Parts: sequence; structure tokens; C-alpha cells
Amino acid sequence: MLSALSISNIVLIDHLDLDLRSGLCVLTGETGAGKSILLDALGLALGGRGGTDLVRKGAKRGTVVATFDPPPGHPAWDILRDQDLTSDDGIILRRQVGADGRGRAFVNDQPVSTNALRQLGETLVEVHGQRDERGLLNPASHRALLDTYGGLGGQVKNCVEAYSVMRRTAQAFADAKETLRVAREEEDYLRHVCAELQALDPKPGDAEALDRTRTQLRQGEKIADALRDAKAALYGDDGGGGGNGVEQRLRVAQRALQRVAESAGGALDGAIEGLERAAAEAMEGIEAVAEGARSLDLDPARLEAVEERLFALREAARKHRVSVDDLAALHDDFARRLDSIEHSDQRLTALETEAGAAKTAYQEAAGRLSKKRAVAARRLDRVIAAELPPLALDKAIFQTVLSRCDEDSWSGEGWDRVTFLIATNPGSAPGPLNKVASGGELSRVMLALKVALSQNREPASLIFDEVDSGVGGAVADMVGERLARLAQDTQVIVVTHSPQVAARAGHHWLIVKQAQSGTSRTTVKILDAGHRREEIARMLAGAKITDEARAAADSLLQAAGS
Repeated sequence: MLSALSISNIVLIDHLDLDLRSGLCVLTGETGAGKSILLDALGLALGGRGGTDLVRKGAKRGTVVATFDPPPGHPAWDILRDQDLTSDDGIILRRQVGADGRGRAFVNDQPVSTNALRQLGETLVEVHGQRDERGLLNPASHRALLDTYGGLGGQVKNCVEAYSVMRRTAQAFADAKETLRVAREEEDYLRHVCAELQALDPKPGDAEALDRTRTQLRQGEKIADALRDAKAALYGDDGGGGGNGVEQRLRVAQRALQRVAESAGGALDGAIEGLERAAAEAMEGIEAVAEGARSLDLDPARLEAVEERLFALREAARKHRVSVDDLAALHDDFARRLDSIEHSDQRLTALETEAGAAKTAYQEAAGRLSKKRAVAARRLDRVIAAELPPLALDKAIFQTVLSRCDEDSWSGEGWDRVTFLIATNPGSAPGPLNKVASGGELSRVMLALKVALSQNREPASLIFDEVDSGVGGAVADMVGERLARLAQDTQVIVVTHSPQVAARAGHHWLIVKQAQSGTSRTTVKILDAGHRREEIARMLAGAKITDEARAAADSLLQAAGS
């Protein structure tokens, strides 16, 4: 509920602190006293339009602070948690408007945007008046209101879940189709590249090995000459192994030392062992030179083949903008893509089946929800029909119309478009609430709807601005009775000129405009029992309060149980 309202430098109000209560709260006062200013100020705190015309003349800025104490589980708490604006002191909305046109908004003393303030305010307060175009006057809200009235939260949740699955599977199917379309467009290219790469049969390290082999082949003559020179040096002048080779000479030297080793008393043992090692290593070198000579390939055809393969690999790498070593991985990737295309029809069929099943499930959920809505709509129409005659709208016809949206407009809340229509004159066709009903009629229709919808609604403070406009006597009493009924479950604040409505208030404030030092000033004060009697008598009699008016006020208060 709205527990406090503080207003500073707004139009005729220099400073005002208003402590509000639960139940039915009534604001009365003479015409022009400033009742609408209070509502405009509250609207400012709720994220409504701000402008320099709201700032009191001579002030630098106007400020409005609205304090709320909603119950646990109220949607406003979720909004605060989402935006990290929670506080242990309830919810405090503050709005400033400067004389220069600049303004600021705060929630729990933290700066926020006007849109964030408006979003939060719409969960806390519902304003119904002749100038209000939100809430019940907004067709976009009618579907949710009907669902709340019908207690269809469970069915709506099921529909939301089915819609989410339908959208997800439909998107997966669409993505797969698009992927396959693109893949089929490049299928010929993939096959051509795969064939080329398969013919090349690239492997990591190919380029380095081929380059090394090419270098050897290109330097073949030089290598052959070097091998001949090495062989000649190792085998002797003839190079054929028949001469006095290195290994043979080492063996001769070793045997010569061995013949006198015993006489040397071990002094030659190191030399003999060294010659043994040298002979063995020389033999290994001789064999390596011989193997090199045997393996040397001087075939020009092989050099040409090596160069052709090396050039082909490098050309393929440039063409596909990868390294030669990455060609093998590229071939594997293209092969996988081709395999995916060849097996994609089966997967696409599975996705299509899944998407079709999800759509069928959504249609079934939306269909069940639509039938429930139709039942709730007929029940709501009957309830509203019973509420309208006592409010002097006995000729009015209220209709809740359901129409099915095009498939493009389906949503998680189903496929129904819900619209509240009314005809206030006999023979006229029902039309939108805000286009058919007059100001006074509209306020009473809003009241009838609020009474009908009150059972399952989220708790919020309700404000009615002159809901009794254009009626009096018994009808005004009926208006008051319904406002009091609404106030049993939530806070209801009413700006009224009707004594019948004022008599049913749980709390009564008087709005007064006074002239001080050449300027006008609006003040508000709460009335005790005696002052309530005087104010209601004034509302009955006018400026001059008579004993008869006081007696009539007593009668109204007694009848209302006040």
C-alpha cells in the first residue's frame, strides 16, 4: 500500500506530508482546492509526465516522494531484486523536476531511469480516472486481466512452456535447412577439392622431407665427388680397397706394439687400446661412406617428380590459405562436411518431425487455454452485467471479445486477442471502453470491472478520481458500497464530491486552498469524527451548513457504519 506521500513545491503545494492508511481513504474538498494536483504529484512519483509547469512559481525544483509497503511476494519485489534496488525500509520512489526542465528519478535513493520508475509504479498503483489511459483502458492488458480473473495461471504457464519448445525446435529445423542449403550450394566444390587433396595425399612433414630430398638431388654430382675423395683417402690411392687403407694401417701399427707389449711392462697398453678403438671407428666410417655411395640417386626423373609434388603441395596450400602441413587436416574437414551432407536428409527429417510435434503440443495447449478463456469471459460478462445497473448503467452492455491472432502473432500466452467492449446507449454497437463511454460512465465501468476482477488480482493500491461524477443519491451510495467492498482487500484512495461515498470512508482527508501573502497554497488535513460530519454536511448543503445538513450527514455516517 501507499503509506506516505511527501510533496514539495508542486504547483500550489509548497510542502505537504501525507500519511495514508489501509482500507478506504477519501479525499474531499471544494472544486479547485487542488485534489487533481495531489494525483498529478503522485503520478510524477510513479514515472508519469514531468514538466516545468508542475514546479511551484519561484522554486528551483519540485519533489515528490512516495513510500510503499507492499506485502511479501508482490511483483514489485522481483523488479527491485532484478535491478539490485532492494531495501529494508520498503519502497521509496522519489522524483525531482527542475524549473529548467531537467529531472531525476530515484528508487530507494538510487538513481534510475523514468522507464524503470514507471515499470515499478505500475505494479504498485492503479489509477482510474477520466484522463487515465493505462490499465483497463489499454487493450494490451485485457488478456492478462481475463486470465487473472479466470485463475488461468497454470494453463498460461503450460502454454508458455509449449511455445518455448515450439520456437526452439522450429529454429533448430530452420537453421539445419539453411545449413544444408548452403552446403548443397558448395557440394560440387567440396567434392572437387576433396578429389584434389586425396590425389595429393598430403601428410604433415611432407614439405620439409621433399625439400631436403630435392636439395640432395640437385647437389648429387658434388656429393658423388666428395664420396670418391673420401673413399680414396680411406682405401688408398686406388680407392678400391685393395691398397693400404686406413683401417689396415691401424691394425699393422697395433700388432707391432702388441709384440713388445709384455717387454714394455704395460707402458704400451693405452696406445694399443687407442689403436683398437680407432680401427673400429675407421671401419664404421668406411662402411658409412660406402653406404652413402650406394644410396646416392642421381636420376633426373626423380628430381623432377620430387619438385612437381613439392610445387603441387605449395600451390594447394596457397589456394586454400593454409600451410602445407595443414592440408591433411583440411582434407579431413572437407570430407566430414561431405559426409554430413550425404547424411543430412535423415537428420533434417528428424528435426522436422520434432518441430511438428512441438507445434502440435503448443496448439493443443493454446486451444485448451482459449476454451478456458471463453468460459471465463462469459462468466465475467455476467458479473459485470450485474454490477452495471446499480451504477446507473442499466442500459449498458459489456462484452469480452476473444479473437484468434494470425500465426505470426502467436505468443507464449496463446493465440487469443482479448478486448473489453461496451455499449452505453441502446441500439449502439459495443466499442472500446475509452472511445464509447463518457468520463463519468467510464469511471463507473472501471469500478464495476475492478469489483469483478478483485478476487484474483495482485495487491496494489487503487486510486479512483471522481468515480461518482454525474451521479447522486442511491447510485452514489452504490458506488461507495463497492469502493468499500474493494477496500476490504486492498488500499483504495478516492477523490470524490459525493457525500455518500465520503460517508463510507475508513479515513477522510480534506483538501483546502488558502491565500497567503498574495499566493495560493493547498493543504491537506485528516479529519476526526466531528470534522468529518461537518465536511459531509458541507458536501450536502454547500457553503452554508444547516442543522438539516448535519442531520443528513449523521444519517449517512450511521448507514455506512462509520
